[in-house]
Amino acid sequence: MAKPSSIMLPLETEAPNFLLKDANSNSFYTFDELKGSKGTLVIFICNHCPYVHHAIDEIVMIANDYRVQGLGVFAISSSDISLFPQDRPEKMADFAMENRIDFPYLFDADQEVANKFNATYTPDFFLFDSLDKLFYHGQLDDSRPGNGISLSGSDLRNAIDALIYNRSLAETQKPSMGCAIQLK
Repeated sequence: MAKPSSIMLPLETEAPNFLLKDANSNSFYTFDELKGSKGTLVIFICNHCPYVHHAIDEIVMIANDYRVQGLGVFAISSSDISLFPQDRPEKMADFAMENRIDFPYLFDADQEVANKFNATYTPDFFLFDSLDKLFYHGQLDDSRPGNGISLSGSDLRNAIDALIYNRSLAETQKPSMGCAIQLK
């Protein structure tokens, strides 16, 4: 049986704006307030997904490595909390603290933002350039829970490096695989 993978949003798609509450600070943010000078990484995650648990340390390292270089980074949970109560905002704050997530972790209660991004799985990575155009939408790397491949973040890191250092992105963008976002 094939593992679920994300639906590829066309490159050059403009980043949708939104207003979402951050579970870490209880402040509301828009895309424009969180974007970086060199580009912006939007990561769809949730607390319950084993694919997110598998990758979270590498996700946090990537955020820490690149935010100092002008990359805006934030995560969004669009989980249906009636199905997954462990993804409630107060649990998001706990998850962020446990995993040293010190970038905004936003809650998309009505899943409107997930629909705007065409995000369907967690974790899912959307990298926008400084003009808010989609530059990369794909996987972290080839590692998956239980497949024996070490986490490296190579696919995402290569895309971020290409963006920051103004290089073309030659590789095919492989879609993310993971837990389905249960859209209402």
